[in-house]
Amino acid sequence: MHIIYPAVVSALLFAVGVYGVLARRNAILVLMAVELMLNAVNLNLVAFDVWWRDRLHGGQVLTLFTIVIAAAEVGLGLAIVLLVYRNRKVVDVDRLRELSEDPAPAAGQDAEPAKVTEGAA
Repeated sequence: MHIIYPAVVSALLFAVGVYGVLARRNAILVLMAVELMLNAVNLNLVAFDVWWRDRLHGGQVLTLFTIVIAAAEVGLGLAIVLLVYRNRKVVDVDRLRELSEDPAPAAGQDAEPAKVTEGAA
């Protein structure tokens, strides 16, 4: 088996994942795009492990670690997305610029907090 075939498929998967991270606005779709990128890395690790005929199978071991990290990332990411949806009723990444609880100031109000002077107690 030539190494070029899995490498090209992996590069295409990674490119689709990068496009998904950069172009999507929905947080769940961004998480899915990150998973695509991790799967592209896993494909490369296994393909190069088979190609080099490593006796310790280091690529496959690293792939298992990557899968475990990806599972933990999905669990934490979905928990964060669910909490944000409960509080804000939206999972649009562009509309979540700041994670503060305070609403945006109304027109005509000061956007910056009042500064405390040194002499004030």
